[in-house]
Amino acid sequence: AVLCVNVTTVLQGFRGCAVREFSFVAHKPGCKGLRITTEACWGRCHTWEKPVPEPPYIHRHHRVCTYNRSRHMTARLPGCQPDVSPLYHYPVALECHCDVCSTQDTECETF
Repeated sequence: AVLCVNVTTVLQGFRGCAVREFSFVAHKPGCKGLRITTEACWGRCHTWEKPVPEPPYIHRHHRVCTYNRSRHMTARLPGCQPDVSPLYHYPVALECHCDVCSTQDTECETF
């Protein structure tokens, strides 16, 4: 199921995982930057930790809002040096869900 967030929704209070418009500047060595607007996954997923008496002494259940379905797009960066390909590839979220973080398509941070 695709969950759409109305732009008037107060995002700070939003609970769940949804597709949302996202803008960033694409950078690549040897090229100028290009502002790209795409669709990305955004939201909050249920997560918990509890202590256990045996190593590793903690049981973790961490989920992140990540891609369920996506397609890949290609942009052409401006001002690239002759020996640098101007092509920049990035994902576009079609559906998102809460799942274990995968470095294949998500920036995973550990604390």
